[in-house]
Amino acid sequence: MSNLCVIGTGYVGLVTGTCFADLGNQVICLDIDEERISKVKQGIMPIYEPGLEQVVAQNVKAGRLFFTTSYEEALKDAEFAFIAVGTPSGVDGEADLQYVRAAAEAIADIVDHPIVVINKSTVPVGTGDWVAEIITKRRNERPLDFSVVSNPEFLREGSAINDFMVPDRVILGSENRPAAEKVAELYQSLRCPIQITDLRTAEMIKYASNAFLATRISFINEIANICEELGADVTEVARGMGLDKRIGRAFLDAGLGWGGSCFPKDVKALAHMAVLHGTQPQLLQAVMEINRNQRRRMVMHLRKTLGGLNDKVIGVLGLSFKPNTDDIRDAPALEVIHLLRNEGAVVKAYDPQAMEIVAKYYPTIPLCHDPYQVAEGADALILATEWNEFKQLDFKRIHQAMRQPVVFDGRNAWNADHLRAMGFRYFGIGRGNL
Repeated sequence: MSNLCVIGTGYVGLVTGTCFADLGNQVICLDIDEERISKVKQGIMPIYEPGLEQVVAQNVKAGRLFFTTSYEEALKDAEFAFIAVGTPSGVDGEADLQYVRAAAEAIADIVDHPIVVINKSTVPVGTGDWVAEIITKRRNERPLDFSVVSNPEFLREGSAINDFMVPDRVILGSENRPAAEKVAELYQSLRCPIQITDLRTAEMIKYASNAFLATRISFINEIANICEELGADVTEVARGMGLDKRIGRAFLDAGLGWGGSCFPKDVKALAHMAVLHGTQPQLLQAVMEINRNQRRRMVMHLRKTLGGLNDKVIGVLGLSFKPNTDDIRDAPALEVIHLLRNEGAVVKAYDPQAMEIVAKYYPTIPLCHDPYQVAEGADALILATEWNEFKQLDFKRIHQAMRQPVVFDGRNAWNADHLRAMGFRYFGIGRGNL
């Protein structure tokens, strides 16, 4: 059993701290947001993640998981300090490292015993060296026995606990291999491949992984757009491609594109780093542009189908960027709504989990109680997020409720033949029907 401090109780920090506690460690999760810590202590999670509330509760009850706003309390006995704070994007894609700096400075000011500092946040390549420099300089004439290890996270929202407990791999990077091996011991019980590299290589693995996955999605979306013009079905194209073991089927689902907290930020940041150091990230730029175009194409097709959008009532099903999360960061649905309203459309929407957050940040978007209220009087219905709730709708009731039975399946999740047989005008993504 080890003593761990996790700085930051956002998505990554809360899941990481909770799962390490579930593995038998003593974990103190720290956040400077007093309201957030107060709510977590009451069992109120700041994020929606299936299973997280239960795992937090059982580890708090077992006396392994604690929450605090005090750096002194969190770092007092910590052998490992995980920095899992936010690194939001700037205008050009550069990462804002002010919270990473604050965490590093606090460690330097407070800790007086050997400690391993682990960068869990997604940070630009070279940040590990920068953190080490901050701590060393801040200590000045009081040397601290510490090492910095990069340990990028690969948690998918909606399945984060399983991703932590059953990972494909654990990546660790450090200039001090014994320190990296100490961190590796924390993961030994997971029985997964552990790769130890230098700091900068570990940091790059995170960016390269997310950029490649985003590239696969943008690739199949570009193929989908070609399929639309040539009369082919991208769902069958993707299936045929995926049967090739060199390619595989994952991340080849055409739709409205990728969003969330990782892909947009990481691809933009990697492109920014490339330009900053004199290389030309042409592929990354294309990946981002294709993704933006997917949302615009949806609006273009709606305009064409409905003969204009002014005063047309458009229902949107799904607001989170993907199912099983309430995260609306760079959600395709929100950009589509913005574009529709700019053309005079009347938009209303529903989401199983993201409504409260949308109401807070986008108070002018009318929100409905269920999918059927969204369909009431609508000229078109868009499936923007493939929640399971939307896969088994009473489409007869939907048809009766709509003013015009037009559906745009932005995730290719519905049975086109079935809906057309019921009298809908069905349009998918890249299915040769637009």
